Amino acid sequence: MAAAAATSTASAPSSFPSARRARARAGPGARPSLVSLRVRAANPATVNVTAAADPAPVFQSVTAFAPATVANLGPGFDFLGCAVADASLSLGDTVTATLDPTLPPATVSIASVTSPSRPHLADRLSKDPLRNCAGVAAIAALRALGVRSHAVSIHLTKGLPLGSGLGSSAASAAAAAKAVDALFGSRLARDDLVLAGLESEKAVSGFHADNIAPAILGGFVLVRSYDPFHLVPLCSPPALRLHFILVTPDFEAPTSKMRAALPKQVDVHQHVRNSSQAAALVAAVLQGDAGLIGSAMSSDGIVEPTRAPLIPGMAAVKAAALQAGALGCTISGAGPTAVAVIEGEEKGEEVARRMVDAFWSAGKLKATATVAQLDTLGARVIATSSLD
Repeated sequence: MAAAAATSTASAPSSFPSARRARARAGPGARPSLVSLRVRAANPATVNVTAAADPAPVFQSVTAFAPATVANLGPGFDFLGCAVADASLSLGDTVTATLDPTLPPATVSIASVTSPSRPHLADRLSKDPLRNCAGVAAIAALRALGVRSHAVSIHLTKGLPLGSGLGSSAASAAAAAKAVDALFGSRLARDDLVLAGLESEKAVSGFHADNIAPAILGGFVLVRSYDPFHLVPLCSPPALRLHFILVTPDFEAPTSKMRAALPKQVDVHQHVRNSSQAAALVAAVLQGDAGLIGSAMSSDGIVEPTRAPLIPGMAAVKAAALQAGALGCTISGAGPTAVAVIEGEEKGEEVARRMVDAFWSAGKLKATATVAQLDTLGARVIATSSLD
């Protein structure tokens, strides 16, 4: 999310499938999901809807939560990810969407941004809805719904740090899209919700859905293709007791910088090896094989070797996690968070302690650790307020 506010009229291209392709898939007479967008001022943003639909609201306000995500999972760069959360739901972002009759119809405004655990974080986030992931996703959801007669103000509560590798922007976008959709009766299909969130993701880290898809759907998700858009949720057996140790150092790793470090060419043998590890990871998730999940996660030979040197102490942290009994360890998303996996939670505190110590001893970085579980729900409504 950018901190600067837009002050001039602008247009925003949509990353939704084209109206022609959308109609072809949905059949004759289906409404197009593509509409124009213009900004009257920095706040709010206006959606000009060309679709016929103008749904009536079902609630006065809706609060939605979206969990943190671990993207890539080692060898699954840009196409694999999973959602993770703790019992208190502090590992994620929350958005409240409220009907606001004081705004012009079909507009979105950001009323507030707060971060109870990191008060300084709120000051870094723009309240311009076109420069804030929650705002962009809310606009995209309104556009997809075809809302013309109502305006929405949103309140964003950040539970995730920026640039952490835990899908901070995706959590804001997912919670916003879910809250706006629920405000008007939860009309959007699964893929349309993801596409609404992806609209904001592309402005921050590029057009890839390995964070936003699990943030909305929960669990493990494979992004098979973008044209046509195709997501494959990966359902693991209920008996799988997978836990994630997430260790975040006091170090920010901007996604743009971490992507710039990627190799421009990959040897065919490296490609084959990484492809086999990604395939093994998918098979392990479906079979509920925690050991193979960890082993495959630890076997990225293309992305992790180029990014790990940019995170002080990362190599030592991975070694410490494995020595402490973790089944696998890698970089979460673009980093700098290190993620280790264990089966059950018995070893969680010890693995976390060893990883935190390694960040300090090898990288001179303070770090915090959280033991989380696989979140199978994804973005969900946690509170509603009835219409007056």
